[in-house]
Amino acid sequence: MPTPTEIRLNRAERRLDVAFDDGSRFQLPAEYLRVESPSAEVQGHGPGQKTLVHGKREVGIVAVEPVGHYAVRLVFDDRHDTGIYTWDTLHRLGREYPARWAEYEAALAAQGLSRDLRGRGRG
Repeated sequence: MPTPTEIRLNRAERRLDVAFDDGSRFQLPAEYLRVESPSAEVQGHGPGQKTLVHGKREVGIVAVEPVGHYAVRLVFDDRHDTGIYTWDTLHRLGREYPARWAEYEAALAAQGLSRDLRGRGRG
């Protein structure tokens, strides 16, 4: 499992920059991390229970809190703070960003939802 060598919150750009010991580096938008949160609130408690989170285009991260030596807890400005992002989760989200983001945008469009706070209309 890759381990982060650097985790840097870029508040101005609303993203988390993460570098790993395998040489990979990812710039993970706060919106992406919020809608893909590993929390039960978003992922559910089993397969097929994931919630489609919308209206988070402008969400920011206000804190990155260490959880032992294996994860961080991200605190978002919409008060969501229950997701524990393990190193493996952060690495996977970085690797899979293009595909996951495309799936997310397609799911929003299919349900007539938006990335904007109002919730409906163009994303």
